[in-house]
Amino acid sequence: MRTFHIAMFFAPILLLMACGNNTRQDGQTAAADTLLLPGETHLRNIRQLTFEGENAEAYLSFDESMLTFQRRTATMECDQIFTMTIDGENMQRLSSGKGRTTCSYWLPGDETVVFSSTEAHDPGCLPSPDQSRGYVWKLYPEFDIYTIRRDGTGLKKLFATEGYDAEATVSPNGDRIVFTSTRDGDPEIYSMNIDGSDVRRLTYSKGYDGGPFFSADGSKIVFRASRPETEEELAAYRELVSENLVRPTNLEIFVMDADGSNIRQVTDNGMANFAPYMHPDGQRIVFSSNMDSENPRNFDLYIINIDGTGLTRITNHEEFDGFPMFTRDGKTLVFCSNRNNRKPGDTNVFIADWVDTP
Repeated sequence: MRTFHIAMFFAPILLLMACGNNTRQDGQTAAADTLLLPGETHLRNIRQLTFEGENAEAYLSFDESMLTFQRRTATMECDQIFTMTIDGENMQRLSSGKGRTTCSYWLPGDETVVFSSTEAHDPGCLPSPDQSRGYVWKLYPEFDIYTIRRDGTGLKKLFATEGYDAEATVSPNGDRIVFTSTRDGDPEIYSMNIDGSDVRRLTYSKGYDGGPFFSADGSKIVFRASRPETEEELAAYRELVSENLVRPTNLEIFVMDADGSNIRQVTDNGMANFAPYMHPDGQRIVFSSNMDSENPRNFDLYIINIDGTGLTRITNHEEFDGFPMFTRDGKTLVFCSNRNNRKPGDTNVFIADWVDTP
């Protein structure tokens, strides 16, 4: 869904963000020094914010005091939307507990969150995709885009079609929402006003286009996409999409202007690159990739110039690091990781100081 669901790519994954020593929810203390791995010179003062379950896609409020994220623990059948403060306190469930949910993001004023849910179609957790044909993502056509107040009231359907509608994020200017939809048959990127009006299609190339985020000034959108080229690849892609499935093993990072013009490819490594987010300077993109690993489950964070130069590896954990987001001043990075797990498969949220020039 913006989705790179925790259970959606090869194995469950964790969220992390970085910033200092932190008192755990069970009263124990996690030392920041133990969370920083050799070679992670762009990070400092890492602090862990969650300590159990699968926690993913943690995104900052406009005033940067809160996070909204999706979470699943042993007592929950599928992901639900939660909020917490930037120090990991006051965690509250926002969604109803019904259906699958994904991809939450704050709206201007920080009193409302936009997210996607299947609850209008099925109050339970719809079946996971069949992996007998290899690893695939399910683009559930039951996903609709909703808004809800931060106290959990006022649930309102914002956008819905007969297809998949999810992966919504909001411009820092507070005027537009960008999202992915299969309303026209192919998973493409669209934008709309905050109230759901003036829907505009931005991408038209055959292939999955998703995970869009605006740049800090709202002028650009960075996203991930597949681009099947041969007739064999196109036939396989079309067959999967007809069943509301995509295979995410080959995704590249792209950037375009906010109106969909001037699309250009940034990465070209033939691997699974996802969760791109633009640095506040508008010239760099941080993202997650398995490009350097023989294990397809091992994702690390990288940063690259928008012209494809200057690729630099940021993290070195042997499993998953992903879902990065910078604060507006570029001094802090929120991300997710499997490091410091209580049990295998857990993903947690962390926050860290960003060191631009180690």
